[in-house]
Amino acid sequence: MSLKDYLFTSESVSEGHPDKVCDRISDAVVDTFLAADPVARVACETLATTNLVVLAGEVRGPAEVAENKDLLVQVARDAIRDIGYEQDGFHWQTADVQVHLHAQSVDIAQGVDAAGNKDEGAGDQGIMFGYACDETDELMPAPIAFSHRILKSMAEARKSGAAPILGPDSKSQVTLRYVNGKPVGATSVVVSTQHDAAAASEEVRELVRQHVLKALPDGWMCPEDEFYVNPTGRFVIGGPDGDAGLTGRKIIVDTYGGAAPHGGGAFSGKDPTKVDRSAAYAARYLAKNIVGAGLARKCTIQLSYAIGVSKPLSVYVDTHGTGQAEEAAIALALREVMNLSPRGIREHLNLSRPIYARSAAYGHFGRAPEDDGGFSWERLDLVADLKSALGL
Repeated sequence: MSLKDYLFTSESVSEGHPDKVCDRISDAVVDTFLAADPVARVACETLATTNLVVLAGEVRGPAEVAENKDLLVQVARDAIRDIGYEQDGFHWQTADVQVHLHAQSVDIAQGVDAAGNKDEGAGDQGIMFGYACDETDELMPAPIAFSHRILKSMAEARKSGAAPILGPDSKSQVTLRYVNGKPVGATSVVVSTQHDAAAASEEVRELVRQHVLKALPDGWMCPEDEFYVNPTGRFVIGGPDGDAGLTGRKIIVDTYGGAAPHGGGAFSGKDPTKVDRSAAYAARYLAKNIVGAGLARKCTIQLSYAIGVSKPLSVYVDTHGTGQAEEAAIALALREVMNLSPRGIREHLNLSRPIYARSAAYGHFGRAPEDDGGFSWERLDLVADLKSALGL
């Protein structure tokens, strides 16, 4: 029997967190390649530390991008500037940006590329998970949704000038109490945020409180003695100057906050032929439409692939005892309503576009679909097709 009454915690980190700085730069590189060539291949990793940024990985795309190190250096600087880093230890103008991208392996390329009667294959083997539940309007687990909301609100206030004492680097953690399987309120909230050296602890605490209250439903605020803001007492040195960052180290923040499984592969820095990214988006898309269609209150989907093979090796559905149809029937319906080959996913969700830098912080899921196709995997446009495929 599953646990019905419990506490569950998720965390988020802001766009100025060292790892998220790296995710943002890597995704900005992906966008730059896709803007020049929709079928470009990119696997870009970024390292950031005190006034140093290093780009490494493999690419295949037009020479005007792939061989233009000055352009890629400027892409990194623009990303850092947009995040807001103009500090002595990490500044968009003065950081040393090194580019070490090389051509994609021909061994990988021959497995992925379509040729003759062979369809485009997966860019690597792997398992990918998607999840949705009815805890929030965006059909996301509530702890991660609220953790993201807190930091996004703080970032907006910082960038607008409404909260000038805040720095770019911050983290949040929200613990919710569940009763009979449903969240009913927060038992603790933790926010650590970089701030101006002259700012008093109480000033920072009261500023953060506004954003926590804005993010949580009315009456959900935790007890005062469980509201922690900068528990160490001071957070002035932050970002890559305070701690080195790497692409792909915040995969649980990127997805469901630990409320659902993760296949292990990171998203940022990868073009959509990499199923680590595209199939995880497809799995979320399908799970969200299942919950949105009222076929379940909670749904986990797993997809698996082999490098160079176009079809998914498995499609697994778990509705956690909340399903309105047999899980095996839902799994068959999913294959009917969507082509789950790497090419099918890419075309169905129109992923070969420069839409990824915006996804690098505050979660890849639970975001509103955008007019230019950003967050297309958050659409609820399969509801009717799923019901039809299941005879409902």
